Amino acid sequence: MSKAKNGLSESQREMYRRNILLKEIGEAGQLKLLQSRVLVIGAGGLGSPALFYLAACGVGEIGIVDGDRVERSNLQRQILHGHADLGKEKTLSALETLSRLRDDLRIELYPFCISEANIDTIIAPYDFVIEATDNFESKFLINDACVNQGKAFSHAGILETYGQTMTIVPGGGPCFRCVFEDVPPPDAVKAAHEAGVLGSLPGVLGTIQATEAIKYLLGRGRLLVGRMLTWDAFSMVFREVKLPGDKRCRVCEMEHQMRNSTQKGGKNDG
Repeated sequence: MSKAKNGLSESQREMYRRNILLKEIGEAGQLKLLQSRVLVIGAGGLGSPALFYLAACGVGEIGIVDGDRVERSNLQRQILHGHADLGKEKTLSALETLSRLRDDLRIELYPFCISEANIDTIIAPYDFVIEATDNFESKFLINDACVNQGKAFSHAGILETYGQTMTIVPGGGPCFRCVFEDVPPPDAVKAAHEAGVLGSLPGVLGTIQATEAIKYLLGRGRLLVGRMLTWDAFSMVFREVKLPGDKRCRVCEMEHQMRNSTQKGGKNDG
């Protein structure tokens, strides 16, 4: 986590008063949020509400990863951006919007796409990661890197009028690869630009992702670990799907073996 402050300022107490009044947060919890770092990969439909609420709730430092520029078709659901931002890098547009909300927010921009070459370095400094991408290759890449580093993260996916989300805490339950195994064959699943997506859908799922991050940072509440929450917007039905916990994918198995080896080595030292 980033360097701790001595305490909240009067302006921070005023801004976060509704948070502080909650017994689950209080002033100590609010200070913990202000000392935390969250990385959001994707500044589009899911990333927009997630970033807004992470900033509004008082997370101290936020990293934003996105290699795209704002297009007119984004504005139907990507609420961080507006007509004046067309053609602008999404990370820069996000920075400008969030800076209007909070003048003390520390923001690190990564205006490029994640890859095998850069993801380990990018996620390393952060306490929690929000996966807000729109393709399976990125989702599996993020999953594997987070599991390898023991980094907790939130997954979400949306299509048409349907969304899903789950939280992965390495060693605490199944990961994205445990559930979905591998990247599906080309054309097996339609993309949003082919099938469409309800504009308000990512608003709900991205807000849930921000809430999971806040709960994890505070160490309070029950996370979506070992269970997937799904939402059918047009039937207005939420369902909770219990995920199988009796098998580990190859990435989780490797992480498990490394963790056991480290624990045994620690016990033998001295």
